[in-house]
Amino acid sequence: MDKYIGKMLDDRYEIIELIGSGGMANVYKAKCHRLNRMVAIKILKTDMAENEEIRRRFQDESRAVAQLSHANIVSVYDVSTSGDTEYIVMELIDGITLKQYMARRGEMDWRESLHFIIQIMRALEHAHSRGIIHRDIKPQNIMVLRDGSVKVADFGIACLQNAAQTMTQDALGSVHYISPEQARGEHIDARSDIYSAGVVLYEMLTGRLPFEGDSAVSVAIQHLSSVPLAPSEIREDVPKALELICMKAMCADINKRYASATAMLEDLENFRKDPELDLEYIREELSEKEDTEPTRYISKKEISEAVRTNKKEQADKAEKTEKTSIAGTKQEKKRMAILVGAFAGALLAIFLIFTLVSGGFKGDTGADGYKVPNIVGMTVEEAEKLQSINGIFKIEVIGTKESSQFSEGQIVTQDPVEGTVRKNNLTIQVFVCANEEKTYMPVTAGMTETEAKVMLKNLGLNLSIQIQPKASDTVPKGQVISSSPSEGSQIKKGFSVILYVSSGKEITPVTIPNFVSMTEENAIKLAEKLGLVVTSGISEYSDRPVGTVIEQSIPVGGDAQTGDKITFTISKGPKDTNVPVPNVNRMTLNQAKAALEAAGFHVEVNWLGEKSDNNSVISYEPNGSAAKGATITITVIAQPEQDGE
Repeated sequence: MDKYIGKMLDDRYEIIELIGSGGMANVYKAKCHRLNRMVAIKILKTDMAENEEIRRRFQDESRAVAQLSHANIVSVYDVSTSGDTEYIVMELIDGITLKQYMARRGEMDWRESLHFIIQIMRALEHAHSRGIIHRDIKPQNIMVLRDGSVKVADFGIACLQNAAQTMTQDALGSVHYISPEQARGEHIDARSDIYSAGVVLYEMLTGRLPFEGDSAVSVAIQHLSSVPLAPSEIREDVPKALELICMKAMCADINKRYASATAMLEDLENFRKDPELDLEYIREELSEKEDTEPTRYISKKEISEAVRTNKKEQADKAEKTEKTSIAGTKQEKKRMAILVGAFAGALLAIFLIFTLVSGGFKGDTGADGYKVPNIVGMTVEEAEKLQSINGIFKIEVIGTKESSQFSEGQIVTQDPVEGTVRKNNLTIQVFVCANEEKTYMPVTAGMTETEAKVMLKNLGLNLSIQIQPKASDTVPKGQVISSSPSEGSQIKKGFSVILYVSSGKEITPVTIPNFVSMTEENAIKLAEKLGLVVTSGISEYSDRPVGTVIEQSIPVGGDAQTGDKITFTISKGPKDTNVPVPNVNRMTLNQAKAALEAAGFHVEVNWLGEKSDNNSVISYEPNGSAAKGATITITVIAQPEQDGE
């Protein structure tokens, strides 16, 4: 059992489990009892801690990473020593590496690649601004979180820029992502990180690495002497502008590469805003008299010849440098001595490469290396029992693939391939067969954002769900308009899903017209067509026709935008003038009618009982006053006949 599991560091950090292992250190999941949170702790390996140079590098990492504070960089909380244990406390990331994400995702969309590379470059821009070069940018050191954000991790071989000189024989970085100047053992700067980031972008866009070979040596030499196939030659849907950005970042000539992460970010952001962006100036820069050739397989014989030539050139250059240093001043001697040391380091690195090329492919084991056996078609358990694997190679499952040729659990592919000789990095990465049940993108349109998220999470596919606001005139704010992948498309575990959620109607400037004199109905129709919201208006008497607009709350030509409210005042027509109603009580019907009609009113008669010429008005309404021309209702009753005596 690991000696650190269950151990408490500085009476604060309780080690729970091992979650990762690198060349220099192990990474553990731990609990900080002081702040009651989970953290990741990197502890220098015991055998490494005995090496003063490695201890120094580990301390350099601590100082370097502690300076960084950025949303796209894994945070460092604490740097400490407990007894003879040196450790770094970091943010615990809930996610997977970009390498694992690419393996699970399969073919990535260029938009997703753009989303990731922009975040990676933002992290590098921040680190470079503080004099820190990562020196090991690769998908394995980039974490993808559940929300689709990215964090650059493992500054394990980072160093302060002002302390960086030349690479020695130490195997720094990974050969598939290493810059040409790193491969040559020359001085490196921030542009080396840009090259490696370009390779990562290339891999995301095409699904393959720019340079492949049967050994690390052959791949390294291709970085020095070859130009990869253009991404659009592999994937036709890769936009030309994004391809040019990628190829400029990956240019072997460091002077034609992006000068800074900020410069590359500027092109990426401009492309994001306009995918039709014209970046042909890059093509012209990169095509200026370069003696290059497309990616191709390089044989072991060619590798040996290239290494011999390189060795002779470096030796001649070192001899020339030594003569110059003797003839110079003390200051020049000191400077040239540093250069000689640099070339000596490079020569030593080339000698080691030559040793690998000339003697590393004999197929021997032990001191000469171990030959990788063929384990394709076996289960991991079966492969681990092989005599050529057990106790020598570690098998790492990095993903699953569907295959009709293999049964579930059998190894589909392996890296490195059979026959490769390894002296170090004795790990074989494999994909195993997993005949997964097909799952299709459900219908999310019309759901609220929360409802759609819950449904997608319930699929159990660990999907990376991203929300993209989008204006809509028809879909209410907060509801899903559409998704990518679209409904009915096949989705797999770890896929990235974008939900386009309505942000309501698009807000745009509105020029306010003159609504006065329009009918209320026409004014409302025009206002709504312009994107305005008509609120309940008021009515007033006026000399304008009834039902027409006489005032508007926003003046003609006033500043407004879609969604603003406007109120109309509607005409009730001219205001009527009331006149007194004559008192006609006790009058006869004829007398009452004559009096009311003379005052300008209309008369309506309501008989109470039988009609009679001998009658009398007993009531009328309205009384007091009424509008001229109004109708006055009078109630009439018959009077009894008088005796003739």
